[in-house]
Amino acid sequence: MFLPKYPDSPTPPPAYPHTVADQAPARRPAPHISVNTGAVAAVLVGGVVLTALLAAVAVTAISVAVAAVVLRSMLRDQHRH
Repeated sequence: MFLPKYPDSPTPPPAYPHTVADQAPARRPAPHISVNTGAVAAVLVGGVVLTALLAAVAVTAISVAVAAVVLRSMLRDQHRH
């Protein structure tokens, strides 16, 4: 019932003539990518600006943390007296 049905006369695979093109496939040259100096400058300026903003945020966070510690210690000293 579920047995596969085989063809009566199996056909051999087609024979392809062997050519030189089959041995060594043709290599395509790599595409030339031209980089505009304006684009490079824009990426560099953008990186510098983002780095400066990140540094500014880090310095601000440290300053706020130091100010909070100082205020906390001042308030603690004021409550003790």
